[in-house]
Amino acid sequence: MSQTMKALLLNEHGGLEQLRVVADHPRPRADEGHVVLRVRAASFNYHDVFTVQGMPGIKVPLPVVIGLDLAGEIAEVGPGVAGWQAGDRVLVNPLNRKHGLMGEMLDGGMAEYCRVAQDQLIALPQQVGFDEAAALPVAYGTAHRMLVTHRTVRPGDRVLVLGASGGVGTASVVLAKMLGAEVIACAGSPSKLDALKALGADHVVNYRDTDFSKWAIEQFGKPQRRSHEGGVDVVVNFTGGDTWRPSLKCLKRGGTLLVCGATAGHDPAEDLRYVWSFELNIKGSNSFYDDNLKALLDLVADGRIRPLIDRRLPLEEAARGLALIRDREVLGKVIVNP
Repeated sequence: MSQTMKALLLNEHGGLEQLRVVADHPRPRADEGHVVLRVRAASFNYHDVFTVQGMPGIKVPLPVVIGLDLAGEIAEVGPGVAGWQAGDRVLVNPLNRKHGLMGEMLDGGMAEYCRVAQDQLIALPQQVGFDEAAALPVAYGTAHRMLVTHRTVRPGDRVLVLGASGGVGTASVVLAKMLGAEVIACAGSPSKLDALKALGADHVVNYRDTDFSKWAIEQFGKPQRRSHEGGVDVVVNFTGGDTWRPSLKCLKRGGTLLVCGATAGHDPAEDLRYVWSFELNIKGSNSFYDDNLKALLDLVADGRIRPLIDRRLPLEEAARGLALIRDREVLGKVIVNP
């Protein structure tokens, strides 16, 4: 058995040119309470871009193998591990309870093998492929908690999704449709809008040439302070920045703004008059848990949802896949097969 493996390694923070595929990275061992997985599929998230660049207040132990999301087969079982054996197909919850996120504080999925604590393992149904499973944790887990766990979307609701072409965005579109909502998907190119229509979105808006807030008001009416007429029921906004105030303006009385991130800025201009005048709800949602991932696996196994995968790449081309995510040139998830 070889003692080394191929891996996508980050040696220092900076641009994506800091990522290197190496062939001699030490293969992990299954020590107490851990297993080693043969990684069959891993997927990128925008968080991986932040990890490469470096984030204030987070000291990443470099060098590190990046990649939060991964699925594979158990290759080796360490001492003290119960209920798992070599050959078991598993999905990994990327949050390690002692050390933090895989691919950030610990080596992640962009490698042939990965060491994982046993309490991070989730059994993979036979009906779910490795690629589909690896697409789920961060993007679909976050969206599932935000829309389903918190019970924020009801049948018939009008749900406007900003950044709808990315991982969390496409997951929000898929899950909102599953919940019976009328979905407005916002993206930045005609090809993405066509794909979101095919995904199930009822309306699409190109935010590059159309003000999404004004469009919603023109389409559904101006929100009324004395009634629940006009506007949309829910806005999914994980961009922040200059989209925050327009999001408030197009919500109907009693509507909900859902936030699980701030990719365009965490300190947006605010107008509290809309919050109190229209009795708006601002609902934050953070991370995801095993129950979200298990529920999603069941939905995929039952054929109720299908994760949207933009493309599949070998490990040697993984950095190119992350560049596509950074530049917002994908629709859905980029899968890497090490």
